[in-house]
Amino acid sequence: VQLQASGGGLVQAGDSLRLSCADSGRTFSSYAIGWFRQAPGKEREFVAAVTWSGGTTYYADSVKGRFTISRDNAKNTVYLQMNSLKPEDTAVYYCAATKFPGATHGTDFGSWGQGTQVTVSS
Repeated sequence: VQLQASGGGLVQAGDSLRLSCADSGRTFSSYAIGWFRQAPGKEREFVAAVTWSGGTTYYADSVKGRFTISRDNAKNTVYLQMNSLKPEDTAVYYCAATKFPGATHGTDFGSWGQGTQVTVSS
């Protein structure tokens, strides 16, 4: 897989954004996909993940109820719908792939795409 994240931007608190993670390869549907984020001066953290079928999703407690991960295997794309954004959501967001369903640790993921910046102003 070759992943590329997009859709970031500058928004105000309470706004919404939808990030996309697109794959240019042909094995996308074989992988679970995760979103991670890294804020300045902080370690990378898990945000959300979805299994290869899209049937099971996982979320960090900090985003549960606000973010929704989904995938469209026909379009080789995973989405991260982010609602009710908060200033603490400000970070560079990355997507990555894994063969391990249910994985939430970054060390279990590979094929990291370049990040997309999300900035939430108060």
